[in-house]
Amino acid sequence: MSASHERESGPSSFTEVAAGVYAFIQQDGTWWINNAGLVVGDDSALLVDTCTTERRTRELLTASAAASGGRPLQYAVNTHHHGDHTFGNSLLPAGTSVIGHHRMREGLLAEHTLETFPPYWEPKPDFGDLTKRVPDLTVDSDAAVHLGGRHVELHHPGYVAHTGGDLVAWVPDVRVLFVGDLLFPGHTPMILAGAPTGAIRVLEWIAAFDAETIVPGHGEVIDSSRIAEVLAEHRRYYDFVLAAAARGLADHATPLEVAQSTDLGEFAGWLDPERFVLNLHSAYAEAAGTRADRAAAFIDVMTFLGSPIHTKV
Repeated sequence: MSASHERESGPSSFTEVAAGVYAFIQQDGTWWINNAGLVVGDDSALLVDTCTTERRTRELLTASAAASGGRPLQYAVNTHHHGDHTFGNSLLPAGTSVIGHHRMREGLLAEHTLETFPPYWEPKPDFGDLTKRVPDLTVDSDAAVHLGGRHVELHHPGYVAHTGGDLVAWVPDVRVLFVGDLLFPGHTPMILAGAPTGAIRVLEWIAAFDAETIVPGHGEVIDSSRIAEVLAEHRRYYDFVLAAAARGLADHATPLEVAQSTDLGEFAGWLDPERFVLNLHSAYAEAAGTRADRAAAFIDVMTFLGSPIHTKV
């Protein structure tokens, strides 16, 4: 990894957002640069997600070990299967159990980006010495993980949203919710592996937790004063995607043609606006009752940009 890419990606921070609950926020949260978290209990700790690269995951684990005060990292929860949240799993300490939804496990088993990096992004991330590690324990709907006197609840919405295997981690005693990529404040959401209607439906589900603090998969921590605003922004964006897809389908236009002719309006300033192309593919696929073609969607993104997607990892 070059020094210029390191500077460009910005600093990370490990912040205590509530007593014994930490958010690992990586700037600027664009492609391959995710957030993670830590929950410290009386006698053990739980990690929420790992990172894309060896370097970033080791930074997360070092900060987590310091914050946990010698308590063992007994569990790691993956919020979904995408590599920016899971590729660092193989660096977890011996004895750490990895937990994910059963569809998340299936998705990571089918993911080969770490082994064969596709041409959609440039430059290739410096992954370091990583191997694929999938969950040891899988969840179908809800579960609770006990860390001595503190427990963490794991919940699946029951439908496809960002992916089919989304899990949130809820720390009820301090009302902190880790939502993974169900929210992208300040960033263009991505639902290529999900469904627009589920992404909309999950917003009300998130609101029902009545959280004091939400840690998203990318972007800044959301405090209670901003939660309603962030949820409303996401709802407007998904409605925008669905309206654009409906116009395109009525006009027999391709997702790329729709993207090329659409003014993003209030969403143009969000990071990674090219994800609009991917989200249109998802909307078209949902309308047809199929799954989006990942390769075709990313080829359209490169055409839309006139180049591969720039990475900062």
